[in-house]
Amino acid sequence: MPPAQRSFRVEAIVLRHSEWGEADRLLTLYTRERGKLRAIAKGARRIKSRKAGHLEPFTRVTLQLAKGRDLAIITQAETVEAYIGLRDDLLRTAIASTALEMLDRFTYEDETNNVNIYHLLTETLQRISNLQDPWVAARFFEVQVLDFLGYRPQLVNCANCGEEILPANQYFSVVQGGILCPRCGAGLPGAQPVSMDALKYLRHFQRSTFSAAHQARPGMDVRVEIEVVLQSYITYLLERELKSPGFLAQVRN
Repeated sequence: MPPAQRSFRVEAIVLRHSEWGEADRLLTLYTRERGKLRAIAKGARRIKSRKAGHLEPFTRVTLQLAKGRDLAIITQAETVEAYIGLRDDLLRTAIASTALEMLDRFTYEDETNNVNIYHLLTETLQRISNLQDPWVAARFFEVQVLDFLGYRPQLVNCANCGEEILPANQYFSVVQGGILCPRCGAGLPGAQPVSMDALKYLRHFQRSTFSAAHQARPGMDVRVEIEVVLQSYITYLLERELKSPGFLAQVRN
């Protein structure tokens, strides 16, 4: 048998990093080739480190890694895209942080790679960095990631009785995983009212390309309603709240 390959190359987005040992950093990456993985950057906290500038969160990089005993070790790093617009605007930083944290919480190492998620992530960071209003890009990312990972909410038929949803205000149940008609949702503990406008945009983000979704112009009240629905559903699935939406709320205020 040929010897196992000791070195490999990936393209990745840096999701986060933390201190490791006296001068190293532990990085959590989402890669195009292998999905989510963790790797050590030796000496990255030293002032003269050549790798440190390439390994900040939100950065798209190409990496050469060597297989270590427990974790891969980064031997080379080169920036592909720094997404400068995210770093110069605190609001955009907070929006991008929410996307990265969501992906980090929903994915695990050694899972089957989903290259579609990687491409969605890189496109989303580009959109948040460049678009005048990145709100749709953030919501489109959340809806599409839920779909890719098998958590697609039911938005067309009642998640309880199966009847087609009519053009009227409805309810959303995180427990049942989708929209409930007024007959099933009224008075049900935990079911939250959802306007037809909010449901219309949620459906649009679920079934459209981004170029089509980007034409959406929901008002502020509908935006808040959509965010509440999505964050409630994400919190239920993860059994914990994300931290970044709280930071985003502080920045907005």
